[in-house]
Amino acid sequence: MGFIELFILAIGLSMDAFAVSICKGLSLGKIKWKHMVLAGLWFGVFQALMPAIGYFLGSFFAELVSHIAPWIAFLLLLFIGGNMIKESREHSDELDDKMDTKTMFLLAVATSIDALAVGVSLAFLQIPILAPVFFIGCVTFVCSAIGIKIGSLFGMVYKSKAEFLGGLVLICIGLRILLKGLGILP
Repeated sequence: MGFIELFILAIGLSMDAFAVSICKGLSLGKIKWKHMVLAGLWFGVFQALMPAIGYFLGSFFAELVSHIAPWIAFLLLLFIGGNMIKESREHSDELDDKMDTKTMFLLAVATSIDALAVGVSLAFLQIPILAPVFFIGCVTFVCSAIGIKIGSLFGMVYKSKAEFLGGLVLICIGLRILLKGLGILP
């Protein structure tokens, strides 16, 4: 696998994490470097970890995961997005600046499940896994950190409307993952 193919793969896998990072940034208000680094680490590590797991578990696990992964991602993003919408309706002047372990874990898993199948594909193609995993993780780290910053810029201006929109976007991302997994969308 050449650099260009690997870069396109890494960008493609990081897009869900980027979109979710924007949504999280919407609710953070004023951000600090730690927010950007935390999001980058959570999403980058999981985007790197899932292909590695898929690579080593191979086709046996891929068949099982390919059927339920879209449902898992959809349900996680529906739950988190619904919670953001609920919080946007509570008329609080405070923004949710928490990036607690539970929330970030669920977001990281939901956005990286599709990377599991990529790892299986790399195993079938007999492509060494170390370089792709490292590169995917680094690209996702950068995209997620940038997403937090972009989201915070809009969140400072629009507060609850931005959080509502962010929740709606998460639900739409989850629905898109589900519809693609069911073969309804290409």
